[in-house]
Amino acid sequence: MSKNWFLVYFAVIFEVSWVTGLKHANSTLAWIMTILSILISFYLLIYATKRLPISTVYAVFTGLGATGTVIIELLFFSHEINWVKVGLCAILIAGVVGLKMVTDDHQTPSSKGEI
Repeated sequence: MSKNWFLVYFAVIFEVSWVTGLKHANSTLAWIMTILSILISFYLLIYATKRLPISTVYAVFTGLGATGTVIIELLFFSHEINWVKVGLCAILIAGVVGLKMVTDDHQTPSSKGEI
């Protein structure tokens, strides 16, 4: 796994943080942390997409972010377990893993600067 995929996974962690903050931030400090999480998340995502296929990166980012947000709700905000939601998250993760497995990480930029 390349360094750029680790950046995507770190971007997902910050994504889950800012999405959670959008709903639960109730102080100036919490809002500052939410805004910082947005900036860091998108910086890492933009950096990674310059070196990896954007379609796969975006699918991984959104899929893992949505699943992470569901997990945070279950663990920290006492939401009831909805087994349909858990099953759909499992399908989402399977899709992300499958998409990642069929994607070539070693694409090089073309002469026009495109990947």
